[in-house]
Amino acid sequence: MTDEGASAKGYLAIVLHAHLPYVRHPEYEDSLEENWLYEAITDTYIPLLMVLEDLVRDGVDFRLTLSLTPTLSSMLLDPLLQYRYERRLRNLLDLAGKEIARTQAEPALNRLARIYHERLERISDAYLHHYGKDLVRAFGNLQALGNVEIIASAATHGYLPMLSVNPAAVRAQVRVGVDHHRRLFGGRPGGFWLPECAYFPGVDSLLEEQGIRYTILEAHGITRARPRPAAGVYAPVYCPSGMAAFGRDPESSKQVWSSVEGYPGDYDYREFYRDIGYDLNLDYIGPHVHRDGIRIDTGFKYYRVTGKGDQKALYVPERAKEKAEMHAEDFVANREAQVSHLRALMDRKPVIVAPFDAELLGHWWFEGPVWLDYVIRKVASGRRKVRLVTLSEYLEEYPTNEVATPCMSSWGDKGFSEVWLNGSNDWIYPHLHWAAGEVVARGRLDATGLAKRALDQAARELLLAQASDWAFMINSGTMVEYASKRTRGHLSRLHRLLGDVEDNKIDEAWLSTIESQDNIFPDLDIRSFA
Repeated sequence: MTDEGASAKGYLAIVLHAHLPYVRHPEYEDSLEENWLYEAITDTYIPLLMVLEDLVRDGVDFRLTLSLTPTLSSMLLDPLLQYRYERRLRNLLDLAGKEIARTQAEPALNRLARIYHERLERISDAYLHHYGKDLVRAFGNLQALGNVEIIASAATHGYLPMLSVNPAAVRAQVRVGVDHHRRLFGGRPGGFWLPECAYFPGVDSLLEEQGIRYTILEAHGITRARPRPAAGVYAPVYCPSGMAAFGRDPESSKQVWSSVEGYPGDYDYREFYRDIGYDLNLDYIGPHVHRDGIRIDTGFKYYRVTGKGDQKALYVPERAKEKAEMHAEDFVANREAQVSHLRALMDRKPVIVAPFDAELLGHWWFEGPVWLDYVIRKVASGRRKVRLVTLSEYLEEYPTNEVATPCMSSWGDKGFSEVWLNGSNDWIYPHLHWAAGEVVARGRLDATGLAKRALDQAARELLLAQASDWAFMINSGTMVEYASKRTRGHLSRLHRLLGDVEDNKIDEAWLSTIESQDNIFPDLDIRSFA
């Protein structure tokens, strides 16, 4: 740390939550849902890695916290999905060549097509040669250098407050997630990302059992804690279990997340919702969308936000980059103003915790990785009043904190559980609770051989059914049929597996089929639920 950095008035902890639901469908040659992963790799994960590696190469001393959920890391490491992503990259490179030819008579469009072609070539080269298809190891290398702290998360991103009817189910989500993290990165994780930032009193004890030192809550989880913490969200509290809880800063979140006031809505940034996959004739674009003619995003987006309505101006990368730097400066200056004000009121340097979905940067907000690069470089220059920190480092500097019981909370709409429990999706939970009870009971049995395989697979199906993503999709009205099918499908397989074990009539061929389809956590033992 430089002398200038030592004199900073406070800290900024940027936390990126990288997560996607488990969408692996070997039973289909062309799965629409797998495109979520391919788009995120192209638009977010590889651009983010490139930004962070450039910072390391330039000698920038930075800190970043990253959660890499078990479902996402499992997909990134899956050979089938790696092969299919490589195939998708080749397809997009073919499209880039066609676009250069198609736009030849339109210089502005042609320039953008060439920029996309060059970008895809860089992405492809990085994925295949620099990273050797292993993005998890690439993130792990950044942790080994000390610049990134990777924290754990629940096995399948289950919404833990609603699963808490059966504490053993929550314990299994936590335990399996922590064990998965240890296998990938070695050592016990210091932090744990609660899915949807969803806290309920008592979950801290389950985290503390696994050696977790801290987690991150929505702001009111801290500000409504009992007793109410004097520092609000700008210092952690210790839960009754002894685990620390940090609160999300509302001001920094609003500047990035808000659809009205947030940076991504600036008129010079790239428009997400105009893609040639929907704009061009199907005879032309057909080979680059779904084989059944279903239109999907290709990533070729030629327009900027501009304003409301269909009349969009062409995207100008230079203007967008200038805006990214302006917004980075604004973001850092606002954090400096915050810490300068707070430092006079506190007995320590405040910490501003700024968590974001990683996929916001690059996928939804195309310029997000460039903005992050500017933010980190500006803060790490040593000339600012705020300094980057990981939450583990902050706890090391300030090991003494108030003790309080946080309020039940989430970062969903209205701050509690309404997104994941309402009239559209409440049908899920009686089935999940029943299934958890059955799996917990079977976890106490001393099964062997084929019966043990079937019971382990039943536990796998339960974890997949518990993913918070399905209730979220049903609530939002997007992919409702798919989300409902996933929930019912996993529960149906679980029900059959338990019945087959009970009747001693296990169909080994069918069991092998679903083991190969729902193959997450190959070492999972149903006794994790006991």
